Amino acid sequence: MNHEEPFITVKDFTVSQEEFQLIYDKDLELLKTHPQPLEINLPRYYNSEAYISHTNTKRNLFERVYHVVRSYMLKRKLRLLNSLKTPNKTVLDIGCGTGDFLNEALHNGWQVIGIEPNPKARELANAKTKNSVYDNSQLSKLNNKRFDIITMWHVLEHVVDYNDHFNIAYRLLKDNGYFILALPNFKSLDAEHYGEFWAGYDVPRHLWHFSKDAIIKISEEHQFRVEQILPLRFDAYYVSMLSEKYKTGKMNFFRAMLIGFKSNREAKRTNQYSSLIYVLKKTSDLK
Repeated sequence: MNHEEPFITVKDFTVSQEEFQLIYDKDLELLKTHPQPLEINLPRYYNSEAYISHTNTKRNLFERVYHVVRSYMLKRKLRLLNSLKTPNKTVLDIGCGTGDFLNEALHNGWQVIGIEPNPKARELANAKTKNSVYDNSQLSKLNNKRFDIITMWHVLEHVVDYNDHFNIAYRLLKDNGYFILALPNFKSLDAEHYGEFWAGYDVPRHLWHFSKDAIIKISEEHQFRVEQILPLRFDAYYVSMLSEKYKTGKMNFFRAMLIGFKSNREAKRTNQYSSLIYVLKKTSDLK
């Protein structure tokens, strides 16, 4: 019995202008981008200066605001790591971009390793982290049970096989270690409002689109327990600004702020924020 159905058709507004369909998996409450580009072709969809997580540029007001917010969020992420009170303060950041989070952690007593497939971003990251960032091939060479915490900040939606990354996290985490994910939430009010123009879809770079229920189900399948689900309130405003640009051709700052505010206000009741942080704990060692 087929438990998948078409959900919405969306466009790559950043690079290719191609259209993609999102397919809804009713069992997992998950969306899948269709067709998914071949893995060998994925890098070309990141080949844009507009893809801000791979650069340190501050060319305009939007990018300057992005970096101010990112600076605040780095400190919040570090507070979250410290709150988990792990024994050895070892962290692996998969998809670390230009390395700002690892740099923050390194200067606060953490032992850090990063994985970043984009060569330009990896070069920038290594300049900040004493050459602690590697390409994807390093994942298979790391020792089992090495890390207290593994993080993927807005990265799991980009990977070809999310199950494989859950397995990698399980293998590399120490017993009772933590796997932290930050992900867009397609069930947020801003996603509903903008529909096909919602920037959180970001096809085809986002191959998967997760709901809270999807993460809970997938985590349980891989022997992780959801310890905390935390809001990323700034994302509603950032995503709304991009969505306004996709929809109208302009940022429409005040309109975006209004939609972001409404989304966060509604999420106080539902916890369906534009993006969410999931703190998952490795529950056993039976694999």
